[in-house]
Amino acid sequence: MWNDMDLKSQKNMASKVMKCGKSRVWIDPARIADASDAITLADIRKLISDGVIKKLPEKGQGSFRAKKTASQKKKGRRKGRGSRKGSAKTRLPKKKTWMKKIRAIRKLIKHLKSEGKIDNRSYRDVYVKSKSGFFRSKSHVMIYLERNNLLKDPGKKEEK
Repeated sequence: MWNDMDLKSQKNMASKVMKCGKSRVWIDPARIADASDAITLADIRKLISDGVIKKLPEKGQGSFRAKKTASQKKKGRRKGRGSRKGSAKTRLPKKKTWMKKIRAIRKLIKHLKSEGKIDNRSYRDVYVKSKSGFFRSKSHVMIYLERNNLLKDPGKKEEK
């Protein structure tokens, strides 16, 4: 159709007049002859006022993909080995993992004590051991209590 090289200087001048980039300058394909005749900034201003040369709208950056990935990450996707930067300790610090574990264990033993499944002595024993980092998890606490026969049935009374 028409060669872009013919109108390079016109596009350059138009971009200066309209204060935008060269890629945003649009020249009406039907009036290319008028545009190629324009050699001064005054000619370009005239063509702009006539509507032969126009400024194209700015191209934005869509947030569709960003929202999509964010929603997937919320669901737990895209968190595999290849997506991780930093060790497990940096992603969830040692202190936070400890707090999470110790709070769960303390809640469990408090519950067992209130239900009467363990007595005060075994509660103190388990509490101190958990504080020292003896137990790995809640299930480890339960295994310890069962192995050492510290769990008792709260329904029946103890016989002496």
